[in-house]
Amino acid sequence: MKGLSNRSISWLIALLALLLFVPGLGAVHLFDWDEINFAEIAREMLATHNWLQPQIGYVPFYEKPPLFMWMQALSMSVFGVGEFAARLPNALCGVATLLVLFRIGTRLRNRSFGLLWVLAYIGSILPNLYFRSGIIDPWFNFFIFLGFLGFIRSTDTPASAGLSARRKNLSAAMAGLWMGLAVLTKGPVGVLIPALCALVYWVWNRFRLYVSIPRVLLMLGVLLLVPGLWFGADLLRNGPVFFTAFFWRQVAMLSTEDAGHGGFFGYHFVVLLIGCFPASVFALQEIVRGTSSIKVSRSGPCMHPLPQGPLRETAEGANQQRTTDNYRKWLLILFWVVFILFSIVKTKIVHYSSLCYFPLTFLAALQLERLWNGGRATLWSRLLMGGIGTLFALVTLVLPFIGMHPEWIIPLLKSDPFAQGNLMAEVHWSGWEALAGVWMCVVLYLGHRFFAKREYRSGIVAVFGGTALFVTITLYYFINRIEGYSQRAAVEFFQQRQGETCYVMTKGYKSYAQWFYTRMPPITDSRVQSENWLLTGNVGRPVYVMCKVTSAEEVAAIPGLQELYRKNGFVFFGRNAP
Repeated sequence: MKGLSNRSISWLIALLALLLFVPGLGAVHLFDWDEINFAEIAREMLATHNWLQPQIGYVPFYEKPPLFMWMQALSMSVFGVGEFAARLPNALCGVATLLVLFRIGTRLRNRSFGLLWVLAYIGSILPNLYFRSGIIDPWFNFFIFLGFLGFIRSTDTPASAGLSARRKNLSAAMAGLWMGLAVLTKGPVGVLIPALCALVYWVWNRFRLYVSIPRVLLMLGVLLLVPGLWFGADLLRNGPVFFTAFFWRQVAMLSTEDAGHGGFFGYHFVVLLIGCFPASVFALQEIVRGTSSIKVSRSGPCMHPLPQGPLRETAEGANQQRTTDNYRKWLLILFWVVFILFSIVKTKIVHYSSLCYFPLTFLAALQLERLWNGGRATLWSRLLMGGIGTLFALVTLVLPFIGMHPEWIIPLLKSDPFAQGNLMAEVHWSGWEALAGVWMCVVLYLGHRFFAKREYRSGIVAVFGGTALFVTITLYYFINRIEGYSQRAAVEFFQQRQGETCYVMTKGYKSYAQWFYTRMPPITDSRVQSENWLLTGNVGRPVYVMCKVTSAEEVAAIPGLQELYRKNGFVFFGRNAP
């Protein structure tokens, strides 16, 4: 890499990201709820030519603003309605994210640190996986992070040392732009989190003002303008209905537990520790004993050695260290604010803490840089890395053989007939799927060998590069088979209804798949929104009803419904159906 310019390295990073994230995007059906939810909103935008107000089932959807669905709708208008187009925006977000991390890391410290930050992010399980999904959070987190960094650069703190007043004003305006886009993507949490971080830093700074009030007003002005353009247009066209319903929905999500999305207080600790392996191990070490807590030494390995040479260069190194320490403080605040906030929130979903991926991988990169420059790894971090890695290896080694012999675990699910039905799906396992687990064993062996010999540079590349490849192998072998158990029978039934003049509904559980996979055309008859009318009214066309086997008796008791067939835990009924 020494002979390459930063621009050339950026192109290589972009190419690598595209090769990792784009292939296979359309290889498996979208998953209920979130992936199908957003994709269906985008599809209905194209079907109705109404891009202003999100809707699903052709009724207004009040939970999310439309920016991400606009991206998906644009993608679908180019590549057609389908899984590939729905997931492509996040793959592009992955490219943008890695390029930003490289640029920020290089500007903050040096090229090596920028590359290590990129490696920590792309080589961790969940951060890598999310760029292959069709959920809203990758772009939402990206906008928040950019806005947060813009705010930091607009302050009078060591993180913005050397910036002119003009650059700080520009940073404030850009911070407002990025946070405004975050609000337009998912809502007020896009500004709530940076605001809480700013408040915590103010308290940490002993209530001393650290940012110019005019810059804050400039940032707020731009921030309000971006989502305000859409909110204002919707208000003029549809009145205050969306804003009111959206506000109360956000309150409900923070204060109550969504059905099926509860969890214990330490839920997100487990998610981040295991899901962000292996970066989580190094980040935990940085949190326990940060690199800045170790004295700089000119003799032997050190955390962040000051540059050798004249006093001017030494002063520059010290200034760089102060800047890094201040960024570390800011990103630690971001990590703890997100972690604590969503640990308190009643609804527990894996991706709620995904904004932590940015500070977590930054902290990990600090430790990786220390090892890269001659530091030593602690025994407990090596043991923890081996333990979590072994867990992934065991799961991916054993799961194919359980899939080949579902009778081994079906007796354990006597109390869950739906899960038993899922396991009866005809999913082919060859045993070769265990190669993912074998590969993780190879990665762990190489990591142990290199770390034991203190060849940390080779060990870092092996562990993080190997884990990135592990994610790809695991998705290739497992995701399609997992979907085969969880929902494929339902999706295939809906796909068979495409082009048929009918109505399709679920009973006893919530789904969005019946809308997206039937490609339901726009509905103008408001009676369709009434479940009672579909089940008992003079509909004039076939009505198909799907439920889980646990609700089959209740649904079968509805007059006029005839059971069509059962498959993999789902039961399908028809009213006036051929």
